[in-house]
Amino acid sequence: MTTSAQALHRRGVDAANRRRYPQALRLLQDAALRSDAPDLGARIAGTTAFVMSQMGDATGAEALCRETLGRGGISRETLAILYGQLGALAEHGGRLDEAREMLGRAIRSVEADSLVAARMFVNRSVVNMHLRRLASAAADAEAAARVYALRNMDFDEAQAKHNLGYIALLRGDLVTALREMLDARATLASASEVAAAICDVDRAQVLRDAGLVTEAEALLAHAATTFGRRHMPHASGEARFQLARSLLAHSASESAKMAGRSSRTFARLGNETWEVRAEALRLRALLDHGRSSGQVVEPGRRRWAGAAEIEDVAERLTTRGFRMEAAALRLTFELAQVRDGSTLAPRTRVPRSAPLELRLLDEEVRAARATAAGRHATARRQLATGLDTLASWQESGSIDLQSAIQMHGGSLVYSGIESAVRSGRADVIFAWSERARHLSQQVVPLRPPPDPSVAQDVAELRALRTEAASEDWLSEPRTAALRERVRQRQWSSTGAAAVEQRIDLEEFQATLPHDATLIAFVFTGAVLSSVVIRPNGATVVPLPPVGEVRRALAGLRSDLDMSATIRNSPIADVVRRSLDERLAVLAELLIAEPLRVAGAERVILTVPGILREVPWGMLPGLRERPFTLAVSATRWARFARTPRPTPTRAGFVAGPRVARGVEELARASAPWCAPVVEHGAGASARRLTEIASRVNVLHVAAHGRHAADNPMFSGLELADGTLFGYDIDLIRDMPDAVVLSACEVGRSSIRWGEEAIGMTRVWLHAGVRSVVAAPVAVADDDACELLSVMHEGLAAGVSPSEALAAASERTGIVAPFQVHGAGF
Repeated sequence: MTTSAQALHRRGVDAANRRRYPQALRLLQDAALRSDAPDLGARIAGTTAFVMSQMGDATGAEALCRETLGRGGISRETLAILYGQLGALAEHGGRLDEAREMLGRAIRSVEADSLVAARMFVNRSVVNMHLRRLASAAADAEAAARVYALRNMDFDEAQAKHNLGYIALLRGDLVTALREMLDARATLASASEVAAAICDVDRAQVLRDAGLVTEAEALLAHAATTFGRRHMPHASGEARFQLARSLLAHSASESAKMAGRSSRTFARLGNETWEVRAEALRLRALLDHGRSSGQVVEPGRRRWAGAAEIEDVAERLTTRGFRMEAAALRLTFELAQVRDGSTLAPRTRVPRSAPLELRLLDEEVRAARATAAGRHATARRQLATGLDTLASWQESGSIDLQSAIQMHGGSLVYSGIESAVRSGRADVIFAWSERARHLSQQVVPLRPPPDPSVAQDVAELRALRTEAASEDWLSEPRTAALRERVRQRQWSSTGAAAVEQRIDLEEFQATLPHDATLIAFVFTGAVLSSVVIRPNGATVVPLPPVGEVRRALAGLRSDLDMSATIRNSPIADVVRRSLDERLAVLAELLIAEPLRVAGAERVILTVPGILREVPWGMLPGLRERPFTLAVSATRWARFARTPRPTPTRAGFVAGPRVARGVEELARASAPWCAPVVEHGAGASARRLTEIASRVNVLHVAAHGRHAADNPMFSGLELADGTLFGYDIDLIRDMPDAVVLSACEVGRSSIRWGEEAIGMTRVWLHAGVRSVVAAPVAVADDDACELLSVMHEGLAAGVSPSEALAAASERTGIVAPFQVHGAGF
């Protein structure tokens, strides 16, 4: 039996909906040959035009639609489909006003609750997003979702709701964006590999804005490859465009290469709008790469682009409706000119309704202009205004989203610190040190009640981690799905209990005990400096060139690891001497002069990311001295105002394969009355969270893992697998102090600027007052001896910093354990 034209059209539509475009095109061409009905032929032409556009032939698709509109015998509904297709083609070509008019004409041609209208609503929502008419975009997407819901069309309803997630992204609401996109993806991704890739491109933009660029860029690169394999060059070019946008935050040279590749793709397709968008992004990346001298030079080519070309690209963007992208290009060029001392272009005006990224860039340019004119205080005010704008955007207590704020404000922070250091004033340096460190700490998290569904997902992740043979286990499909679900719930459920105001110098000095000093280290990106704050004074202490510090840090980690593992070998003394020499050099470079100026018994340290792996307690001058590594002076002061609770109960857990773990628990728990002790098969993640909820002090002896790219999956190896950072959110009541007798869990990864994320930071974010941990490997003998003696002090009510220092003095053990948070 010969298949009818109508049946072939239906099969072609189904193949197109599943993004199987070559198959769809063959079916539609066959349907057109067999159709002799004008209306059906017009519908076939409309679907064919859609498929052609997806495969890169937008010009042919538009010509087919216009030719079809000239035929007779076409129904109002089919006319609406053709107008809608022309609107979609205009949107792809960047002719946004034309697209909106065509889609409006299509919607007015049919009933508002028809399927045709619903499809047009979806397309018009995309156009309104480009025009940043976000209220109109949301109204269109919601109208489409209602029509599809009434007809139980789950796939189409999910597409409309996915659009609502993207609108939330444009509004800066990352929590809602991720939730809507993940909910929609469950339906959309099941349709085809291409549908999943389309979801991932938008979701990657949420992750990028959340500072999780490693994951975002992996998704975008995979999507670009998928689209290319499926003969979808336009979609592949868009994915590379978004990849270039993400790379711009941390690798301008790679961003320029990727944007150039995207631009060439659109040039081949004849899509001038997307070509100029990609070209503008490429120029921004080159400018950010610091290659401007009133002009832009592309690496490896003798090609120059000056102000005239910048303005030409900006004008082309403006005429196509992308005014904000044009402003971003002009502002980036202005910033490059100011920094290079070139003749300044006229100021680019940025409306208050502009996206956050653009408003921050505007403040940075204003500050750079003020600095160039010698108005340094004005420059710092402009930078502070930008950071205050950024701070008001952050409303979530999630650790992911709090740390992401540093990505958006990194340039402002570094510029402010640089200006503060240049001022030479202790009060200004302290204020900017606190801005940098407190920016991602200001939202006090409102921790949700333990969620059984999250606990179940994390337990499954634990089992998958135990079974995984590869360190790349998080990229497996099931693992990735669980990770996304757990993250989305953490983002949405961790609210804000309060916004904590940053402390000023005078208030902090009033909080300091008479025998304590704060040493705040600051890094401008080129210069390392410090300011010493005492109850009755503040002093700027310059430090040696950062190159000397970097040389001393190079090889430190390997020396520490070797010292911990080579204990009885003939070369043990050689290893130890090498380590002692390196520690002595670091002490001389970093703390000798600040400690001399401080003249105090107890020390609070705040350190930038460049110093995150320094074992401060092993440095001469800090050995046997009570000190604490504070997240910020503001956070330390908040705890200092609150009396430390008298410890009444302690819990001890030992994971598997810890050489002296059971002995360590027995000795460390001995000073405590009725301690809770768990080891062997009972030392599970669930049991640890139960114990943690019931004690003042929690001690865990276990092997540790630090996941550099996914710090929330750093953890402690227990009887049933790894206890992750996400498990900590399942603890009902937090202990006051946590002792982590585990290698590496004191490590942290720098996401952006000052922000270091690791297992220690996760416990502190959850509300623990102080955490004792080591950033590197620790010998089992040292951990057992030192921490057992430390617990004698803790059980007697001594603060963790003082108990650790006393234990080190009494045992003579110099180990990398240090106290984080408010150790005294």
